[in-house]
Amino acid sequence: MESIDPATGQPLPSDAIQRVLFVVGTVHVYNIPPMTAGRGHVAATWTGEGDQRQIFTARLRILETAITEASGEEKVKADIVLEDQRNGQLFAAAPYTAAAVVEPASDSSRFFALRVQDEAGRKATLGIGFEERSDAFDFGVSLQEAQKALGWGQAGPPGRKPQVDNKEGGEKRDLSLKEGETITVNLPARFGRRKPQPEESSDANLSSFSLSPPPNTSSQGILPPPPPAPSTSSRAKRLSAANLGFDDGKFGEFA
Repeated sequence: MESIDPATGQPLPSDAIQRVLFVVGTVHVYNIPPMTAGRGHVAATWTGEGDQRQIFTARLRILETAITEASGEEKVKADIVLEDQRNGQLFAAAPYTAAAVVEPASDSSRFFALRVQDEAGRKATLGIGFEERSDAFDFGVSLQEAQKALGWGQAGPPGRKPQVDNKEGGEKRDLSLKEGETITVNLPARFGRRKPQPEESSDANLSSFSLSPPPNTSSQGILPPPPPAPSTSSRAKRLSAANLGFDDGKFGEFA
């Protein structure tokens, strides 16, 4: 099947390669008013008044097209196309040549302003709205992928894939070791081997835990027994009883 350039309506070369970056089956298209200064595009003004501004329900696709020119360079371009859901007929196309082609609404993440262009080069701004936030998120991710494919932010002109320098034809240096050659690697001291510690004999280890010998008792002799406790006389007992206020009694029963 012959491929058609959605921006011009002309057939593409036979060696052109097209890749679909994103597709969603249902997106609502609106005839939107001019952008409000300081507020941007407001989706609430599109969907109010009973959706009177909705003009179409389309299928949306992002197409990446790679064309090899006569010089051998590969030219890459991307287009956002709105097509009839039933037969795939093109409704409008927006060549993705700058980030300003797609502008998000200021009050909703599901709505975008899309700058479309016809075959004659005339431009108009339409509003598009996704039914699901996940579809709107995937749409934004696919635009980022298209920017990478277009080479935005890379060296060289946009739309041209960067050329990879072929250095295979240059002179190669032989870094292999010749016979008899060696490599010496000096490692820091902290990576060196630890010096072996001298082993201590088991006798030395035990000597540190040996008990001191008992004292020599031969010179000191046997200690004398403690002196006997002093005897307490009856007179002393009597004096102590008198001191406590007791008398000896008539017959000396408290003596």
